[in-house]
Amino acid sequence: MTRSFEHHRRQRRELLRIGGLSLFGMGLGELLQSRTLAANAGSSSFGQAKSCILLFMWGGPAHQDTWDLKPEAPTEIRGAFKPISTVTPGVQICEHFPQLAQRTDRLAIVRSMTHGDVNHTSATHFLLTGQAPPVATEKNLQWPHIGSVLSKLGRGRSVLPPFVSMRPKLENTVPRFVEQSQGQFAGWLGPASDPLTIDHDPSRVDYEVGAFTLQDGVSLDRLHGRRELLQQLDRNLQTSGASAVAKNSNEERAYALLSSASGAGAAFRLDKESDKTRDRYGRNPHGQSVLQARRLIERGVPLVTVFWPNDGIKNVSVYWDTHSRNFIDLKDRLMPVADQAFSALLDDLKERGLDDETLVVWTGEFGRTPRVGQRNSDAGAGADGRDHWPNCFTSILAGAGVRAGTVYGKSDKHAAYPAENPVAPQDLVATIYHALGVRRDQTLPDIRRRPMLVRPGKMIPELLV
Repeated sequence: MTRSFEHHRRQRRELLRIGGLSLFGMGLGELLQSRTLAANAGSSSFGQAKSCILLFMWGGPAHQDTWDLKPEAPTEIRGAFKPISTVTPGVQICEHFPQLAQRTDRLAIVRSMTHGDVNHTSATHFLLTGQAPPVATEKNLQWPHIGSVLSKLGRGRSVLPPFVSMRPKLENTVPRFVEQSQGQFAGWLGPASDPLTIDHDPSRVDYEVGAFTLQDGVSLDRLHGRRELLQQLDRNLQTSGASAVAKNSNEERAYALLSSASGAGAAFRLDKESDKTRDRYGRNPHGQSVLQARRLIERGVPLVTVFWPNDGIKNVSVYWDTHSRNFIDLKDRLMPVADQAFSALLDDLKERGLDDETLVVWTGEFGRTPRVGQRNSDAGAGADGRDHWPNCFTSILAGAGVRAGTVYGKSDKHAAYPAENPVAPQDLVATIYHALGVRRDQTLPDIRRRPMLVRPGKMIPELLV
């Protein structure tokens, strides 16, 4: 009886979900046909994810000190940390990820990621879009972020923005290189599909995304009047072009948010969460950003990117960019915070019944040099640090459609290059698109109305159920 009830409940939820997909840029018949083709190819995961949280560890985590330890390698390769066993038989990760070690049965660990770009700001383009960055750095020539593609396809179930980027800005002197990182925006899709970027620190007591609350003394009637006046001025000025489309689109969304009877702006009220929940994620900028991401996808936002904040010591070790103090900062500043927030998110999604419809991706733009102190970029590395290394690194998938409790790919004995199943960013991103229900042949027009294939990579079937 219980099994039958659960089966019908899931069927009903699935029918309600796909019945609304015409609003998402894909009609019911088209989705069913795509799923039939996917099922015939041995995959039932197409479109299983309604949303995605991308946890981006900006700076490049040292893969051999986190997810892919080499305890048999020489000291200068293996470093200072020890591997520990996990709940997945035969899989070990770093001792400073103790909570994640108890949750690897929910993860797919990809240990053979590879590309060739050693620069932070351009390497991000690979992981956020799946494509190599263009030679020219202008935003409108870059490939669109995964979230921008979902936005262009009309995804989203509320008046909230379909794509949000959390980029908490801390009050210190650490440079904000994340602001120059390529691939964050809509690129050739045009600015109307750019994300809402939130640079406020959500761990502060005065955290507020003020654009989504009416100012004191401004009633809804007054808001209506302002909107009508603005529309008339726009008509009189005969505004035209792509920037005008983006401007009008953003104005309409802002109006819908402010006038929403459902109080959509409450999604940004972290003070509505219990102290227990906030403590669980960690009372720090990253932990509270991850909690904010969960609140947004729970309310129908298709994709939220959470960038690691500008922490660390200027000119020494910042973000995950551990040119110096690699082992000190991984142990004390970086891994405990990441371990807590990622684990809390996995548990929270499961408890809320969102894990089977939310894809979670944990990654950086590259890894770090096999040998401690090895130089591989203009920045170099100190005697206690590791330099940039894109030739091999690790990315993690969890949640909707993911074949959990698995390790895909293998690095060589020094974690320097893939030894088995190398994974290019475009194939990882194609796998993400597959889980999110973006077809292999999906095209979208660029700003010159030319059709562009948004998913040129190959889905990795071993990563999905």
